[in-house]
Amino acid sequence: MGNNNDAAIVFLEKYFDIAFAAPDGVKKLRELILTLAMQGKLVPQDINDQPASELLKEIEKEKQRLVKDGKIKKSKPLPEIKLDEVPYNLPKGWEWVALINIGNWAIGSGFPLNIQGDTTQEIFMCKVSDMNILGNEKYIHSVNNTISEESAKKHKINIHESGTIVFPKIGGAIATNKRRLLSRKTAIDNNCLGIMPHKQIDVEWAYQLLSWFDFSKYQTGTSVPAISQGVIGGIVIGLPPLAEQRRIVAKIDELMARCDELEKLRSDRDRKQITVHNSALNRLLIAKEQSDFNTSWQFITQHFSELYSVKENVTELRKTILQLAVMGKLVPQNINDQPASELLKEIEAEKQRLVKKGKIKQSKPLPEIKPDEILYELPKGWKWVRLGNISQIIGGFAYKSNSFQMEGTKQVLRLGNIRPDRLRLNENPVFINDSIGELTSEYCLLKNDILITMTGTRAKRDYLYTVCIEKNPIDGVSLYLNQRVGAIRLFFESRYINMALKVEVLKDVIFLSATGSANQANIGISNLREWVLPLPPLAEQHRIVTKIDQLMALCDNLEKQIDNANSKQTNLLNAVITKI
Repeated sequence: MGNNNDAAIVFLEKYFDIAFAAPDGVKKLRELILTLAMQGKLVPQDINDQPASELLKEIEKEKQRLVKDGKIKKSKPLPEIKLDEVPYNLPKGWEWVALINIGNWAIGSGFPLNIQGDTTQEIFMCKVSDMNILGNEKYIHSVNNTISEESAKKHKINIHESGTIVFPKIGGAIATNKRRLLSRKTAIDNNCLGIMPHKQIDVEWAYQLLSWFDFSKYQTGTSVPAISQGVIGGIVIGLPPLAEQRRIVAKIDELMARCDELEKLRSDRDRKQITVHNSALNRLLIAKEQSDFNTSWQFITQHFSELYSVKENVTELRKTILQLAVMGKLVPQNINDQPASELLKEIEAEKQRLVKKGKIKQSKPLPEIKPDEILYELPKGWKWVRLGNISQIIGGFAYKSNSFQMEGTKQVLRLGNIRPDRLRLNENPVFINDSIGELTSEYCLLKNDILITMTGTRAKRDYLYTVCIEKNPIDGVSLYLNQRVGAIRLFFESRYINMALKVEVLKDVIFLSATGSANQANIGISNLREWVLPLPPLAEQHRIVTKIDQLMALCDNLEKQIDNANSKQTNLLNAVITKI
């Protein structure tokens, strides 16, 4: 046995720990293992192996026999491989060949529509969609449709034997790099392509070879990407002796199993950190005594660096900060604060003043808050209120699409322009002219209005996004409300309400009131008006907002630290990989 590759193998073994620490380290390690394998650096060569040149002679004899028997068509001779096509040096006993020389094409077929849903026949009918739903599994062992051999012949559908390696050849699925092995006779659709390796080629080695290639590098077209059979077949590859192919497969299997272990260890570690952290946060939320709260917080501070090494925990911390805020647990209460009941009286007086001046219309009385609408006990001085009692809620105007223009000084805000605490004014902006703006002036936003999106995908809960308007106009452009976007106009100045509207436990209730289809959900103005929220004294609201700003800044720093640590580990891994 030769030992020219021992250094690379030892080097690879040494840096499994670095791969474990880097965010996408195991993925890169898998890619590196395949690269070393296909360049002849993963296992030692053996001078007693029959060289690949002899293997190619056997393959050529077999091809000629199949042509003579009418099993395959005679292929056009491929051009000689030039020196400038050779990407790296090959070990002794290997040969440069075109990819298609390792097997025969397996061509896809168009499938008849009248057999949709049939799963009773013996031949699989595999589509790209079937390949995608199998996740990371190697073999195609289940599909939605099957066909009989007789029916396949009738419809001129190509049938391919087990051991054929198939992959997508058209559409976005090319970039997924999915390769599948047929485990029984299968027909593939005309969006797939396959290669049936010659008998002289180890099927598992060919599978790993094709898994190594990124076919998206060879795709053409933008709207519908595709890969050319001829281009793929002409890719130059290094062919090892058959005995070495088998040693390579065994080594790949061994190292990939270790990668699986690393991924499981990392997943278990992250899951444990998330579970422990969520448990600690939950104890904070349910703490009834200050001593219990302090104990739970002390646990978090003692394990701070370990708990906040994953971004998921920082995300949960942000949510918990907001929830603690609306429960009155984020800042201490002050007995000298004017209670929320007095603030409500002032709000009512302000509403009546605006009604009298004709600035707003007298709203219908909202129902009393029922005991089953109260989610938890509030601190002294707080009150449960309906959003409509402390604000005017404005629905957007149904602007006609033919009134929109690409430029102007009056922009209409649509759902896509709004994200949590962020305006995306450059996201497909549309404008209206001055005359339409004047006619719909009541839908022009005011400073401190809280925008809220009222439509989204039910399962994703990608609505009820809020953002506070700090000024209008912005850079000389006035902002207007489109339909399905609402504005919450408070009768007092408070950033606290915008933060409260983001609390998951409060949003859960209003999500239940959504109407619409199975997929699309809509929240109406009446639902928003009846939304029940906890209202602290105004002075405490200011203290809460200040504290939230401080803690959110801490969360920003934690995420930056995680990014920096991950970046260092990634750079270290990349530096190691370049040395192999």
